Amino acid sequence: MNECERLKLLRKELHIKQGDFAKRISTTQGHISDIENGRKGLSDRTIKLISYEFGVNEEWLRNGTGEMFEELDRDEEIVAWSSKITRSDYDKQFIPEFVHMLSKLDEKDWETLEKIAKMLAKKKD
Repeated sequence: MNECERLKLLRKELHIKQGDFAKRISTTQGHISDIENGRKGLSDRTIKLISYEFGVNEEWLRNGTGEMFEELDRDEEIVAWSSKITRSDYDKQFIPEFVHMLSKLDEKDWETLEKIAKMLAKKKD
């Protein structure tokens, strides 16, 4: 499998249309289509953008070695997620606003929120 095929496999795994995928890495749907169909190759810049935006293992995308996605610990996942939602081009305003609200909670508020979350988790089971 070459890098063009791996890109298409990645996009399918993420359940993202070409246009949405392209937007997330600041390119066009046509450019992604050209890569997936072998008319263009993946540039180093595009590989870096894809790896950063989607948490993809660069070695997998370039050479097919290793796992598709980077293995992150909990703290790394939180940092990656918070980086994405604080970008100015993020198109869903609810999430940044909600996270900002959470940042204002004091210790007692967090205890209350923890109780609510545990109650909701029990209802789900």
